Amino acid sequence: MPKPALTHLDAAGRPAMVDVSAKPATAREAVAECRVRFPPAVAEQLRRSGLKSAKGGIVETAIIAGTLAAKRTHELIPFCHPLPLEGCRLAVDWHDARSLRIECRVRTTHRTGVEMEALTGATVAALTVYDMCKALSHAIVVGPARLRGKRGGRRDVGTLA
Repeated sequence: MPKPALTHLDAAGRPAMVDVSAKPATAREAVAECRVRFPPAVAEQLRRSGLKSAKGGIVETAIIAGTLAAKRTHELIPFCHPLPLEGCRLAVDWHDARSLRIECRVRTTHRTGVEMEALTGATVAALTVYDMCKALSHAIVVGPARLRGKRGGRRDVGTLA
C-alpha cells in the first residue's frame, strides 16, 4: 500500500490544485458535523425562546448560511474545485442540555468529493449560531467540527448515517 502523501503540491513542492480531469464522474456524498456549546444560563434562555433571537430564527438563519457556504466553498478554500451541488441539507438539533449539533450533508456527481463542502457548511452554520447568540455570552464554544463520513471516489470513509 502506498504511503499517504499531500495532494496539493506539485512535483517541485509548490502549492497546486489537484488535476481531476482523468477521473470519472461518480456519485459522491459527505456528511460533516459541528457542535456549538453554550454556558448553562444561555442554553436555558435559548431553549425558552425556541432558538429565536432579536436577529431572527437562529436555526433558520444557520441553515441558510451553511447552505450558501457549502455552495461557495471553492471561493473560500484555495484549491477546492467549484462543484455543482445536487443536494445540501443541514440539520440543527440539541445534542445535550448545552450543545447544538449541526449536520451538513452534501451530494454531487463529479470527479472530486464534497468533504470540504460539508465541513464548510457545518462550520459556517455553527459560526452563524455564535454570531446570533454572542450578545448573550462570549463564552460560547464552536467545535469540534469533523467529517463523519464520505462515499464515492477511491474509498468510502466513516458512516453517512
